[in-house]
This record gives sequence, C-alpha cells and structure tokens, in this order.
Amino acid sequence: MARGVNKVILVGNLGNDPDVKYTQGGMAITTLSVATTSVRKDKDGQQIEKTEWHRVKLFGKLGEIAGEYLKKGRQVYIEGRIEYGSYEKDGVKHYTTDIVADEMQMIGGGEGGGPRSGSEDGNEGRYQRGSGGGSYGGDRAQRAPAQRREPAAAPARKAADFDSSVPFDDDIPF
Repeated sequence: MARGVNKVILVGNLGNDPDVKYTQGGMAITTLSVATTSVRKDKDGQQIEKTEWHRVKLFGKLGEIAGEYLKKGRQVYIEGRIEYGSYEKDGVKHYTTDIVADEMQMIGGGEGGGPRSGSEDGNEGRYQRGSGGGSYGGDRAQRAPAQRREPAAAPARKAADFDSSVPFDDDIPF
C-alpha cells in the first residue's frame, strides 16, 4: 500500500512572540502564529491582499530554539505537516488546525536576533527535528544536515573571492 504525503512549507512573518510551555517531563512545546500573504488582482485590476494565519507547533529542542531566537515580526521558513484535532468546551465541539514543524529557518534580518545563515558549513540559522549534524532534538528518522546549494555551473570559490564589505544575504531557504 502506498503512503500518503502530508507536507507543508510556510514562509511568513510572526504575528506575536513565541509562546513556550513545558511538559511535566521537561519537553518544550512552542506555539507560533505565522502570517502568509498572497496578492491577486480582481476583475477590475485592483490588487487584493489576503492574509492567512497559521498556528505552528514546535517540539523539543526545536521549540526551545524558536522560543529563544524568534520575535514578533521576524520572517521564518517552516517545514512540517498539517494536523487536525478537536476538543469539546462547554458542550461545544471546536476544531483545530496546526502545522507541526519538523524544520525551522530564521530568514531576513528582523529584530529577532540570533544566528543568521551564512556560516562556513551553511547550517547556522537552520534547525531540524531529528538527529545528526546541525539538527536538534525530536523523534524523526535521521535527516541530512541543511546544506548550502551552489548553482551547478558556478566555479569553485575561495574565501578570498568574496568582498566582506558587501552585504551577502543568502537567507532564501530554497
């Protein structure tokens, strides 16, 4: 029997500071509110913006890192899966939709501080659940560490080839 695919990729801005809570066992559960905005034109040619809000959950070390480095307004890349749930309150059934993150990368300068992409190994600022180099916490099967991708036709570059006085923004997650 074939397996299904449940994969979500979000690139958006945080609507508030991360909400970090801990289980009795000490595992961090961090909730983020991430806004994504799309633009389209209506029949009159007017641009219409639509903002969608996503509740994102990060667990373990990934949640701790998000709680420490992310701040309201910071742009973030999230990769994970969608999860639906429900609960009953005062006799009324409520439904939830969460994105359970497996990977998080801080992008853009932002006020959030913390590491930025662009370290020698290309892993700084990018975090994954699982184990192995550049990864933190979690229960997923081992994943390869995040790697910087160079264009196929680009010649090999040495550190001396880069002018450090020119800002180099390599925060695009794909």
